[in-house]
Amino acid sequence: MDYVYAPGKNHLFVPGPVNIPEPVIRAMNRNNEDYRSPAIPAMTKTLLEDVKKIFKTTTGTPFLFPTTGTGAWESALTNTLSPGDRIVSFLIGQFSLLWIDQQQRLKFNVDVVESEWGQGANLDILSEKLAADHSHTIKAICIVHNETATGVTNNLATVRKLLDHYRHPALLLVDGVSSICAIDFRMDEWGVDVALTGSQKALSLPTGIGIVCASPKALEASKSAKSVRVFFDWSDYLKFYKLGTYWPYTPSIQLLYGLRAALDLIFEEGLDNVIARHSRLGTATRLAVEAWGLKNCTQKEEWHSDTVTAVLVPPYIDSTEIVKRAWKRYNLSLGLGLNKVAGKVFRIGHLGNLNELQLLGCLAGVEMILKDVGYPVKLGSGVAAACAYLQNNIPMIPSRI
Repeated sequence: MDYVYAPGKNHLFVPGPVNIPEPVIRAMNRNNEDYRSPAIPAMTKTLLEDVKKIFKTTTGTPFLFPTTGTGAWESALTNTLSPGDRIVSFLIGQFSLLWIDQQQRLKFNVDVVESEWGQGANLDILSEKLAADHSHTIKAICIVHNETATGVTNNLATVRKLLDHYRHPALLLVDGVSSICAIDFRMDEWGVDVALTGSQKALSLPTGIGIVCASPKALEASKSAKSVRVFFDWSDYLKFYKLGTYWPYTPSIQLLYGLRAALDLIFEEGLDNVIARHSRLGTATRLAVEAWGLKNCTQKEEWHSDTVTAVLVPPYIDSTEIVKRAWKRYNLSLGLGLNKVAGKVFRIGHLGNLNELQLLGCLAGVEMILKDVGYPVKLGSGVAAACAYLQNNIPMIPSRI
């Protein structure tokens, strides 16, 4: 029973947490088990092997922490760096801001590169900093792959090219919380040293697993990193990996079974097909926004996100009212504008186990809400634009051909 009842299903279109598919819910509907029995280590071994596939790595070492993305951030930082180490970190929205706050509170020397919200990371400034850093004082580059507050996706391949061009040894630490499993991510090819994601995003699980993947270079750095860590210490996990028991403390049994089911669904669809589906959903949403006569918060096409669209509203409309009306009248959950863009944008999440017809229902709801709040939208305009694109681009479902 919902805490606040409404008929039918809640249409969940925030950029995380996202819809949980029924097979995953069923997989988690089980009793507790002894995690020291042979069953859980055997399942964990296969999970660790399969998790590497969503990062597109063969050399990385994954860790499954019972935490959120915030805990995964802390794990990435404290295992590879020492207090006082210089970090270059990009501030482009609310979640990059929060990660920078964590970096500063952990006593790193954070060199912040700030961009206007709606823009991507300023890689020209990164190039200048790398070129000037002859003594290699920069120990890490921290970047959010997909900033969900503004719907901006950064180009990680270019970051790697810059590091290679200047032959700079800095570690590359990437927040892939709202990108991995939905937007193209290539850990090995792009030379990412630590990547992380959260279970409540593209994996379509409940919140509760922070997944971190470390390159051999990152593991080597962890041996000399002086930051204090206990709960998030990789070395504790590695000890239990060698023993074959895998867990230094109690995991969530239910979430492990859910992760097994979620990965199975992704692999059945095919990871590249999952990424292509998100690309269709993102394109269809942007076409709808354009048809409504509204603008995307993301300022250039190269930065458009395929997991979330932040929609700018006219000055006479408070976007918070759009989000409130969506939930109160239409049982539709949209994302609020955060911090600098509060009241100025609302966010449509198109992320996780989600199909095109579900998205069209959301877009229809948004059109009615826009009409409710006094915006002169032509009902059906955005839905029609999305339909015209999707009808020409949705492939046949492979398992039903």
